[in-house]
Amino acid sequence: MSDDVETLRIRLAEAEARAKEAEAEAARAKAEAARAALAQAEGNDAGQAGGAPHVEAAEAQAAPEAPQETGPVAPSVAGETSSFARGVAEGYAFDDPSITIGTLLDGGVPVPDVTVSMPLAVFNRHLLVAGATGTGKTRTLQLLAEGLSAAGSSVLLCDVKGDLTGLAEPGASSEKLQQRTGQNGQAWQPNAFPVELLGLSGVESEAPGAVVRVPISDFGPILLARALDLNTTQEQALQLIFAWADAQGLELVDLSDMRAVIAHLTSEDGKEVLASLGGVSKATAGVILRALTALEAQGGGEFFGQPGFDTADLMRLVDGRGVISLLGVGDMSRRPALVTTVIMWLLADLFSELPEVGDPERPKLVFFFDEAHLLFADATKEFLRQVVQTVRLIRSKGVGVVFVTQTPKDIPADVLAQLGSRVQHALRASTPDDEKKLRQTVNTFPSTELDLAEVLTTLGTGEAVVTVLGPDGRPTPVAAASIWAPASVMGSAQEATVRALAAASPLTEKYAKAVDPVSAAEKLAERAAAAELQRQRDTQAAEAAAAAEKRAREEAAAAAKAQKRAEAEAERARRSAERAAQRRRGTIEQAIGSALRSAGTQIGREITRTIFGTRRR
Repeated sequence: MSDDVETLRIRLAEAEARAKEAEAEAARAKAEAARAALAQAEGNDAGQAGGAPHVEAAEAQAAPEAPQETGPVAPSVAGETSSFARGVAEGYAFDDPSITIGTLLDGGVPVPDVTVSMPLAVFNRHLLVAGATGTGKTRTLQLLAEGLSAAGSSVLLCDVKGDLTGLAEPGASSEKLQQRTGQNGQAWQPNAFPVELLGLSGVESEAPGAVVRVPISDFGPILLARALDLNTTQEQALQLIFAWADAQGLELVDLSDMRAVIAHLTSEDGKEVLASLGGVSKATAGVILRALTALEAQGGGEFFGQPGFDTADLMRLVDGRGVISLLGVGDMSRRPALVTTVIMWLLADLFSELPEVGDPERPKLVFFFDEAHLLFADATKEFLRQVVQTVRLIRSKGVGVVFVTQTPKDIPADVLAQLGSRVQHALRASTPDDEKKLRQTVNTFPSTELDLAEVLTTLGTGEAVVTVLGPDGRPTPVAAASIWAPASVMGSAQEATVRALAAASPLTEKYAKAVDPVSAAEKLAERAAAAELQRQRDTQAAEAAAAAEKRAREEAAAAAKAQKRAEAEAERARRSAERAAQRRRGTIEQAIGSALRSAGTQIGREITRTIFGTRRR
């Protein structure tokens, strides 16, 4: 159903464009009739000086049929410019080098002698290119990129559909092209420009080229939080995790490093550290881990890594012309946060690396930020603050930014305030919401006598309302313009050209091979292995100590037992010796007693016999 609605919208836009072209053809026919009348009048009265009265007569004749819906401005006819056209011519008469954007449309008719342009020096004050789908924004970007390259300024363009590679090939003339350039007074010549093809690793792109990668540590927590679509609380938690990793010397190169750090902090070994990181909860860490998995599914796993892209490679000259780098981003709708954040990182990296240059005569580099509304959708306050600061200050580094979107309402007010110049293509007002956006868009332009609400809704494809900052910082008159045709191919280049560009690029080989250095994941694995080995050693030492203590206890017990047995044996021996001694003493005593008794008896007998005379001799 959405495809049908989109198809109907495209058909409506095409019908409106055809109607506008028919109106323009009618207006041109009227102008040609007026010029013919003037020529005839001059032939009848050659003596009148310049035929001015006849010009007025011709204008009077054409006036009733001229469209009046665009306000009080009188259209230019019959070779004479209106006061409005003269004011526009004066407002865009710059002495400084400028890029021509288009030819003034006065009353819907091109005025070939009056062009609108933008000074090179004010490109670093930024620009907004807006308009509905199919109104010609892409060709306006192509025209501006060509002018910047020719002036020696490098350019970065997001090539969403792969149809900007035609910048590398000179355009081909056609009857339609010659008619348009003739009406605009454009001296069109085909030309090709130096193109560098870039691609995001892991993101499909129709064009091959040098791979853009970036280490997560360089990407930073705020941009990563935006790519992960985290809320403010989760973004702050991620900042604390980054700070801890930096303090621990853990380089975050790819998503595996980020996952390893968070897994460590949520493990038993790291839970105390996690609790000390400003109260980061395990649940928040789990949300971040799941977001990393989703990002990896979108190709982010291949985008983050080394070698990191050097943004200095965007600023190169080839034969005095700036290189136009085309960043192939594939289908942005599938990964809008990642793609827009990557582009924002490129801008932020330039801001941090480039020196201050003040206000140069021409920018070093101009960023074309396509589908800019995707950058700000659901962004956190801190992210918006960083974007505003970068946009505000990067002008002093010689870098300009062109935000490309459908309406100025898509850009936050603080960012929009930094965009000094506008190229607004047609807007559609089919719904009340469209009407509201239209009024808001009109209010962003300087005061003008044009009925901008009418002009913006009746512009045809390749037409736009323009106002830019002059070199003195003042806005130029608001003017409708027919955008000039690019000099290169308006579409995709031939496949052979694309392959040749990629093969000849010095950056293709430089960034072709991904490198997996020793970083957080490996270091944490080594630390975990070392900790496990230490735990094993500690366990073994504890077991050995316990075993030794057990042996000591057993040996002590055995010694005590042996000692006890020895003491018991000694006691028994002592007692046995005492008993033996006692026995010996008893025997001796008994013997002595017996001997004494025997001796006594003998003596007694002797004495008796002596006394009684009975002893024998």
